[in-house]
Amino acid sequence: MKITILGSGVIGTTAAYYLALDGHEVTVVDRQPGPARETSFANAGEISPGYSAPWAGPGVPLKAIKWLLMHHSPLVIKPMLDAAMWRWGAQMLRNCTQARYRINKARMLRLAEYSRDCIKQLRADTGIRYDERTQGTLQLFRTQQQLDATAKDIEILQQSGVPYQVLDRAGYLQYEPALAQVQHKFVGALRLPGDETGDCFLFTHRLADLARARGVTFRFGVTIDRLHSDGRQITQVDTDQGPLHADRYLLALGSYSTAALAQVGLEIPLYPVKGFSITVPITDATQAPESTIMDETYKVAVTRLGDRIRVGGTAQLSGFDLRLDPGRRRTLEFVVTDLFPRGGDVARAEFWTGLRPMTPDGTPIVGPTRLSNLWLATGHGTLGWTMAAGTGRLLADWLAGRTPDIDTEGLTIARYDPRLGAA
Repeated sequence: MKITILGSGVIGTTAAYYLALDGHEVTVVDRQPGPARETSFANAGEISPGYSAPWAGPGVPLKAIKWLLMHHSPLVIKPMLDAAMWRWGAQMLRNCTQARYRINKARMLRLAEYSRDCIKQLRADTGIRYDERTQGTLQLFRTQQQLDATAKDIEILQQSGVPYQVLDRAGYLQYEPALAQVQHKFVGALRLPGDETGDCFLFTHRLADLARARGVTFRFGVTIDRLHSDGRQITQVDTDQGPLHADRYLLALGSYSTAALAQVGLEIPLYPVKGFSITVPITDATQAPESTIMDETYKVAVTRLGDRIRVGGTAQLSGFDLRLDPGRRRTLEFVVTDLFPRGGDVARAEFWTGLRPMTPDGTPIVGPTRLSNLWLATGHGTLGWTMAAGTGRLLADWLAGRTPDIDTEGLTIARYDPRLGAA
């Protein structure tokens, strides 16, 4: 089968690799000069199934108000007349119930846990290396109220069979000894030992090389202009270098998926949530993180990637604005120096921003549509790196007519409107 993938981020590239294993003729098209040049470029580095949860949950509206008033705020909303943002926000609010949170988190955990298993198998099969570590995630709490609030998440983790540890100060210092000098700032932690870390950009580049060895063609520097449909299927994709034709199309354009799908009459509630990161060179390895720390107060992740510390966080609603905001950098610098004051040199940090493609319920949109030859892999939000391998494997099985290894309920476009796709 001839398959064209639109988008070469970690999702599109991983799907290309798995589809090539099945012997398909795969072409990947992207406007950038290489793979993983947008949202996948410098994310927080977490492969965190245990931390997979929707942003929409009980109490979030009140928390959001408090966040907006913080000096180092996890949430920034730029006042703008953007109807799409307000529609998306209203849909997100409707998911802020305990019942919806449980459903959405269970769906996300299902795909994320499967994906973690897939990337383990991928490492075993290919020997791919990407500054990976398999030492878990440590969610740090500065208040007893934050620690107590983990009870609902722990219940879902137990139901899903996800291992976890609730740790006091002495407990979390066993895993992150460099926190010893700041231990008084935290009352406890939730450790997710099954989580991993790694450089998403490095992974995507090396997997692209493995995909090429399997016959995948990557066409970079190609701008996708328009999708065409006859109402039943995609008939052509226009680019600045001529039309594309294939038996099947997989759209993996991240935040830009919404505009592309609108051209063929498909609507998805996807909004770009801007995130930021800094990459800090390590100056003292003994004073740097061993794996990933999530500061629950500021919603900032601090991750060890080889000889660097990646610090990622902030949710900014400002459309497709890609300007670097010095205020967001100051927040990231504050958190990493508050946790690991002697670990790295923030003066030499590289500052980056990217657009996370977020759905209002947190679950990505993966699978078939009502157009018989169009498939989707988008809306992974902050969890594209976490869910990439599972998404690619799932799509390969689906397109081959094999029964997927996991239940696909709730993952497709159908959950928004049954008329738009298959369940």
